[in-house]
Amino acid sequence: MKNISINPMYRYLIVLTIASTVGLQAWRTLFNNFAVEMAGIDGAQVGIIQSVREIPGFLALLTVYFILFIKEHHLSALSILFLGTGVAATGLFPSYGGLIFTTLIMSSGFHYYETTNQSLTLQYFDKYKSPLVFGSQRRYAAASNIMVGIFIFVAQPFFSYQHIYLIIGGLIGLMGAWGFLQQPVDQSLAPQHKKMVFKKKYWLFYFLTFMSGARRQIFIAFAVFLMVKNFHFSVREIAVLFLLNNIINFYLSPLIGKAIIHFGERRILSLEYGSLVLIFIGYALVQNKAGIAILYILDHIFFNFAIAIRTYFQKIGAPEDIASTMAVGFTINHISAVVLPAIGGLIWMIDYRLVFLAGAAMSLLSLFASQLVNFKKSPDN
Repeated sequence: MKNISINPMYRYLIVLTIASTVGLQAWRTLFNNFAVEMAGIDGAQVGIIQSVREIPGFLALLTVYFILFIKEHHLSALSILFLGTGVAATGLFPSYGGLIFTTLIMSSGFHYYETTNQSLTLQYFDKYKSPLVFGSQRRYAAASNIMVGIFIFVAQPFFSYQHIYLIIGGLIGLMGAWGFLQQPVDQSLAPQHKKMVFKKKYWLFYFLTFMSGARRQIFIAFAVFLMVKNFHFSVREIAVLFLLNNIINFYLSPLIGKAIIHFGERRILSLEYGSLVLIFIGYALVQNKAGIAILYILDHIFFNFAIAIRTYFQKIGAPEDIASTMAVGFTINHISAVVLPAIGGLIWMIDYRLVFLAGAAMSLLSLFASQLVNFKKSPDN
């Protein structure tokens, strides 16, 4: 990691990744309680809002055209500014329509940063280093999220939702402004295509990305909502749960990167999807608060294994295809994400267990597909 850490792009991405994950973590920690207590929305409306949150991810392919006019690393910084603005404004609009509006702003910043982050990481770090860099980003994000969890836990009795959102959103905006003052680029790298790249040989990457987006939405949109709505978790209990998740991931994330290098993407993805089948079935069957909390912690751990999909692409893809394919992949990831939360919200009204059983079925299909992950043997692979 010593040689990696002196790379200017490494430091740049670490800072902006901290900002991005702090913003999303704060939004997610507060959202369900804020939505129920202040906006008074129901499960179907939560599904609609979560679908709206994924629209910018669906439109991530526009990144290819944005970088015609703005440098990719500056687009990253601009995205963080949008994220900070959306988070800061959330507490100012405690209504169904207001949440749709602020969620769209916040989500635009988050998703466009994630797209450029993946692209820049794969461009600037080779296949022996990129898993370590992704793992390191997750570790710094976890450490920062620990601080967010502590801040929310301590501040919640003394500050309103409005003030907490403003403080965290303002800090994120400052970090985005810092990004515009940096120049971490390497002019010797292969120029990226400024057009859509969609190739048959990348089909398995596209499919795994699509399925990852589908199962991820059940985790993001409905797991915490299940805890708040059905098991009556308070905002402080949710903050403690997120705190535990991030303490675990602080130590575990670097090990995931090393495991990908040592065991390979196929074994890591197989472990992820096989475990998720059991976890989603558990969501549907467990009827006690402690059991649901344990399932959520396990779910959060395996969520990080998805970086193996990106490192798999790095091993089969052309260097000049990275930016475009990451943008296309992000859109594919969010095709299901735009529709699934709304459908899931309606299914929830019938029986919430059906939502999680659908997640188990998706994970099983992904497990079968992951067995096709393979690379041609060569001296450097």
